[in-house]
Amino acid sequence: MTEVTVKRLSAGETETAGALFSMMAAVFEEESEDLSPGYVERLLGRDDFWAMAAFMGGELVGGLTAHTLPLTRLEVSEVFIFDLAVRPVAQRKGVGRHLVEALRHAAGAAGIQVVFVPADNEDLHALDFYRALGGEAAPVTIFTFTGR
Repeated sequence: MTEVTVKRLSAGETETAGALFSMMAAVFEEESEDLSPGYVERLLGRDDFWAMAAFMGGELVGGLTAHTLPLTRLEVSEVFIFDLAVRPVAQRKGVGRHLVEALRHAAGAAGIQVVFVPADNEDLHALDFYRALGGEAAPVTIFTFTGR
């Protein structure tokens, strides 16, 4: 099996990040648009934004995006995983696990102890995946408000 390597993308890695974001939208079968290099560069320059890319044999096969959220009841932050996607050809090969573990390690090194992720109740694969990583499910309903 080819080794999985994970890297947090940073300013200057606009092309790789653009490819990552496009790949994630394709895996989710969601509409997307080409993001301008300036927009991607601004995202990558933010300390509170996490773009983790996974590679196998030098090929981009997965990634996640996450956001650091400062709390107001304690002087700490938590990291919210917004998206995690792995190309179908690389699924069930440890890529997702490597992504989450790399994020948890990097967040821990930054003094952040809690990483959390929402998963749709209907997405049994995601629920099983996060449980297998040791995640504890919390019964939550998320409400979405869109523009009027």
